[in-house]
Amino acid sequence: MQRLRLICGVMLVLLTACTDRSFSPTYPAALNVGTPKTVFAATNRDQLPDGTFGVERAEGYSLLELTVSIPPEHTPGSLKFGYRNPDPVTEFTMAGRKKFESDAAFGARLQQELAKFPPKERDITVFVHGFNSTQAETAFRAAQLTHDINVPGATVIYSWPSKGQPLGYAYDGDSVLFARDGLEQLLRKLRVAGAGRVVVVAHSMGGLLTMETLRQIEIQTPGWTARNLGGVVLMSPDLDIDVFKTQMRRFRKVPQPFLIFVSRKDNVLTLSQRLRGLDGQERLGNLDNIEELSSLPVEIIDTTAFAGEAESQHFVAASSPALVALLNGARQTADTFARDRARNRLQNILPGQIVIRENAVKVALTGTPADNR
Repeated sequence: MQRLRLICGVMLVLLTACTDRSFSPTYPAALNVGTPKTVFAATNRDQLPDGTFGVERAEGYSLLELTVSIPPEHTPGSLKFGYRNPDPVTEFTMAGRKKFESDAAFGARLQQELAKFPPKERDITVFVHGFNSTQAETAFRAAQLTHDINVPGATVIYSWPSKGQPLGYAYDGDSVLFARDGLEQLLRKLRVAGAGRVVVVAHSMGGLLTMETLRQIEIQTPGWTARNLGGVVLMSPDLDIDVFKTQMRRFRKVPQPFLIFVSRKDNVLTLSQRLRGLDGQERLGNLDNIEELSSLPVEIIDTTAFAGEAESQHFVAASSPALVALLNGARQTADTFARDRARNRLQNILPGQIVIRENAVKVALTGTPADNR
């Protein structure tokens, strides 16, 4: 069975490689049928002649405003988009791209966006993408996730130079190290932009980038992360557990809440283990044994029960309709991400089996998807 799953994962990689993902056009007319979603972006990808941003690494730092059109036929948990020929009725579509000429212009526009929300909801969610992602795909995923879960405030993506190819794993691993300084620059910039809270949400290999960045911030400015971040959320992190623990040791105080979404059925992380020759050693994103992290003040949300009906087993929290409905349906969802620092908040919000080991808390979500719609 494990061999069959590995073969299926390899086939998925090969099928994805056949799609030309290098270009997503700007189609303003999409807003005639879709719902606009503003996504701000910081990127150290190299800008191409057509104004988009590719896969090469850039020494400079670009700040953007992207307008994503969410299709009227969109259902929560689903992310459908075209590339060169999108259908805005059924697919997420890039409707606008604007590059800011200065940090001040970016900050002013960000403050304008935050002003649309009540004072207590003027938060910034920073989404850090994972392996094998283009800039357009990252904007679409961030728009889908924050829209479906109804996350308040402004959405910002950090678009680091992923190769955007299934066989670009090694290149992306090097790009993570290259991109640390840029993410640090963004986080420090956002904290003085007038936001109530800044919450970092990282997916897959983006979890490694986020942890490396926070570690270097803590080395330079001890205690900064707990003082300036309203929470850290790692979703399906493709991260070695021993490495994660050494990174966490650098924190003078761990920002709260610190959430880790895991799934034991994550096919991409299983493939990652095989590529490293670590068949029997879990990655952080498919961790089962809470004892591994018992000394750390983290909360683990096990989404395995929802993996079967998820569109992506490597991103269950964003692509399971039932889990998205569960998160969105709770009045305190925003507290899960940013506000409520009480140690019992997960028990109050998410149904499941609670396990507590010293400082760590684990919620194994239970029930069939139909029970949670």
